[in-house]
Amino acid sequence: MEHAPTLDVHSHFEATARDYVELLKPRVMSLVVFTSWVGMFLAPGYIHPLIGTVAILCIALGAGAAGAINMWYDADIDALMKRTQNRPIPSGRIEANTALTFGVSLSLMSVLTMAVIVGLLTACLLALSILFYVLIYTAYLKRRTPQNIVIGGVAGAIPPMIGWAAVTNDVSVFPLILFMIIFMWTPSHFWALALFRREDYSNARIPMLPITHGIRSTQIHILIYSLMLVPITLLPFILGYLGNFYAFSSSLMSLVYVILSIKTLSKDYLKPAQKLFAYSIFYLFCIFLSMILDKLL
Repeated sequence: MEHAPTLDVHSHFEATARDYVELLKPRVMSLVVFTSWVGMFLAPGYIHPLIGTVAILCIALGAGAAGAINMWYDADIDALMKRTQNRPIPSGRIEANTALTFGVSLSLMSVLTMAVIVGLLTACLLALSILFYVLIYTAYLKRRTPQNIVIGGVAGAIPPMIGWAAVTNDVSVFPLILFMIIFMWTPSHFWALALFRREDYSNARIPMLPITHGIRSTQIHILIYSLMLVPITLLPFILGYLGNFYAFSSSLMSLVYVILSIKTLSKDYLKPAQKLFAYSIFYLFCIFLSMILDKLL
């Protein structure tokens, strides 16, 4: 499907502050902010509270900016999907070019502010995350390959590394493990969504795995990635970064994750897929929360 980047949607609706907030994909942003804050909390050393706050704010703005540019680029396919057709651009509440200007401006502001106040490494990582999401995932992978969310998962996995680098000005093994946890979590999370939103993706001609390889292949891929996720989540304990509390809690949560993944193998897969998708968000949040609690305990 060809994309027309100059698409404008004209309407009698007037954009509100809430529409602009929606443009930033706040639910995605909140998870990005939380995982980056965990990376900052776990990092050895000290960061001034003001600089730490600026770093988190820049990460939030950068994530939101990437979301806004994504909505600009995907306005044509968003209009074809029930899940996204009421977003600000396809519904006509915000014009596409306005959204693009908004997203690009926030991107530049977040990266430049990060570079000046926090550090060059954190600014480069933030820029990499934004560019990967916008150029590699949104503009190239999403409409071309069923591996879109596998490779595209890099963008969402970088924030904990940014949080870590804000404190230490480097990237070591532990933040790379945090990166790998999110990276390996992403496919099963989105493929579960694709299973019960298959018709939406088909209407928009997005080559998600259930469409290109079928339901059964997607179910198997979900289970495989869920199983591969388990040892990666245990690496912080195995390598001595975290203790018994994390080992126990992450193992228990991962067991539930695998069980839900197995249930998606059923012929009646819609409800299990919905449960897995909902749990996957809770799971990632709790995995990172348990790291914090382990350190505090």
